[in-house]
Amino acid sequence: MVLWWIGNVILLVVVLPVVIFLLNRVLAALERIRHATDDILGGGVALVGELTPVPDALATTDTTVKEISVGAVRYAGSVAKLLG
Repeated sequence: MVLWWIGNVILLVVVLPVVIFLLNRVLAALERIRHATDDILGGGVALVGELTPVPDALATTDTTVKEISVGAVRYAGSVAKLLG
């Protein structure tokens, strides 16, 4: 019976504070992660507002690439006639 009391005292004096200390560290890391995810979410929302004109820019780029490819094909055909 005395050994049970000694075991309980050791549990309360040694093990329980260590468990509380480790739990405190885990919860502190969890709070840092939560703050970081809030910052990421805020940045993502701000980024969505910046991406609104992207489809128009891509359409302009597609048109420009088509115009350049037509000119490049004409140029390559002319060079082929001169060299060939």
